[in-house]
Amino acid sequence: MSSPQLAAIAGAVHSWDVSTGVDGPGTRFVVFLGGCPLRCLYCQNPDTWRMRRAQRTDLETLWTIVSGYTRFIRVAGGGLTVSGGEPLLQPAFAEALLVRAREAGLHTALDTSGVLGDRAGDRLLDATSLVLLDIKSGDPDTFRRVTGGDLAPTLRFGRRLAERDVPMWIRFVLVPGLTDAPANVDAVARHAASLSTVERVEVLPFHRLGAEKYAALGLRFPLARTPPPDAALLERVRGQFRDRGLTVY
Repeated sequence: MSSPQLAAIAGAVHSWDVSTGVDGPGTRFVVFLGGCPLRCLYCQNPDTWRMRRAQRTDLETLWTIVSGYTRFIRVAGGGLTVSGGEPLLQPAFAEALLVRAREAGLHTALDTSGVLGDRAGDRLLDATSLVLLDIKSGDPDTFRRVTGGDLAPTLRFGRRLAERDVPMWIRFVLVPGLTDAPANVDAVARHAASLSTVERVEVLPFHRLGAEKYAALGLRFPLARTPPPDAALLERVRGQFRDRGLTVY
């Protein structure tokens, strides 16, 4: 597909933000696409679940906004990150945005659960400098309990990325009583360690900061009474990843 054809593509954009040290290296322009097939119990952004809550936006309009930040982003050693929701629910638009950013000389990142990884074409991956791969759980039953989905596509996508030599940062959300079982953590760590292009693992402690969004949408927050992990639990889980030879944050 040519650049003019890419420019004509439109997608459902929920929002955008500029962040540092959260969504990839350096300062990032982060585009949050609308829509997600999963319903993670700990999701902090239920407002991104449905495309109808997003704004239909063509690539050229969005890029006009991005271009106002590109010089600053380059100086700050950052780039552009496509997130969601689940960005691979809109693979053509995600690809167009990543290709445009790569053509502009920006570092690019894709933040995904990998559950729709089969939708990512080779051109999309060729335009991606880094994948932030959220592995929700390592045990299939726990994964289904957490997300309502199937673990296998995420594992398959991770293997494909490694085979294509695409760098990865693995993300794992630690939820007491839900994802913290030693066997579940070790399954994630074992898989991450088997992927040759994993650069780091980020163990993200669960929090309840998104509870107000659920209330505003008239939804029940499933983990309203679940506490954040304490320091001892965080260290135990990070230690399980380190024991597999992984760099952990």
